[in-house]
Amino acid sequence: MAADGDTAAAEETPRQKKSFRKDKPWDNSDIKHWETVKISREDNPTGMIEESSFAVLFPKYREKYLREVWPSVTAALKEHGIKCELNLVEGSMTVATTRKAYDPYIIIKARDLIKLLSRSVPAPQALKILEDEIECDIIKIGGMVGNKERFVKRRQRLLGPNGSTLKAIEILSQCYVLVQGNTVSVMGPYKGLKTVRRIVEDCMHNVHPVYHVKALMIKRELAKDPEMANENWERFLPKFKNKNVRSKKPKQPREKKAYTPFPPPQQPSKIDLAMESGEYFLSKEEKTRKSNEEKQAKQQNAVAAKKRQREEAFVSPVEEAYAGEPKAKRRIDSEDVKAMAASLKERVGKKSSKSPKVHEADTFIESRSVDKTKKKKKKQKKNEIET
Repeated sequence: MAADGDTAAAEETPRQKKSFRKDKPWDNSDIKHWETVKISREDNPTGMIEESSFAVLFPKYREKYLREVWPSVTAALKEHGIKCELNLVEGSMTVATTRKAYDPYIIIKARDLIKLLSRSVPAPQALKILEDEIECDIIKIGGMVGNKERFVKRRQRLLGPNGSTLKAIEILSQCYVLVQGNTVSVMGPYKGLKTVRRIVEDCMHNVHPVYHVKALMIKRELAKDPEMANENWERFLPKFKNKNVRSKKPKQPREKKAYTPFPPPQQPSKIDLAMESGEYFLSKEEKTRKSNEEKQAKQQNAVAAKKRQREEAFVSPVEEAYAGEPKAKRRIDSEDVKAMAASLKERVGKKSSKSPKVHEADTFIESRSVDKTKKKKKKQKKNEIET
């Protein structure tokens, strides 16, 4: 029984992690640490005594949009007693408190507002940060991955196909998420900000966000069941193991060399090679001259290669004859043309060498008259046959 009493007493007393620990006024279960405190004008009627200000730089491409939206931003901040300034020369936005400001935390909200505007968050969405229930977090992801191509691929995983992964994260975390350049801007409740930051950091460390989405979906369903409120959910959550899948390379059989008890010959050092080539005995000026000559030779070769590559674009391609065309219509090469020209010249020369035939006038007239009489006789015979 004594042992039971000792264990009960040990359970009642809190576990002291540090020596000489005293009870704090906030160590009370009645205090809600995460409850948002709303401050009205009645709580601070005199306003702020000192001026607090913050300034944030913005990129050049946001200048046009900020000029269009700035009147609505100034009107929203004026309600809370905050003045703002847009400096287009320096490329900065400045917010500062006035005597009309009654909420001491509103200047921090205004600072977050201009930060979100500089990170390409639309003004209607960014102005929601002035509400008490909404906070923001700007996650810097630029330095998490060294390789640029790998960084772009992992950043694309956050978006997913047609932004489906980002939409799922927004629904499950109840936050607004914007991926822009080297940062991820998040707006929402504290719990949602914490989950989104974990998802983004794990994604940059090569853990796909789909795994977190699955776990969040299971937690969402378990939260609806009141019986599971006080139970451990670890057994329901999926457990993913890291697997390094290596690409299988074909095994190449090694050639067995003949065994020799003697070690391999010692390779010559750089100094030995320089002495063999004669560079070791050259002066500094001669060495620099030789290296410059080698560089110039390489440059000339590279220029010549580029020139040849450019000239290739202007060389007309060789046209091939179509199979369906007759042989007469097919393209004739330059050699065939030369051969044809030579043969034509030979024919013309042979014809010119032969003596031309000279017809006498009397014989020509007689032959023509004989032809006419023959034609008349043929016509007469045809007429007789027809009758």
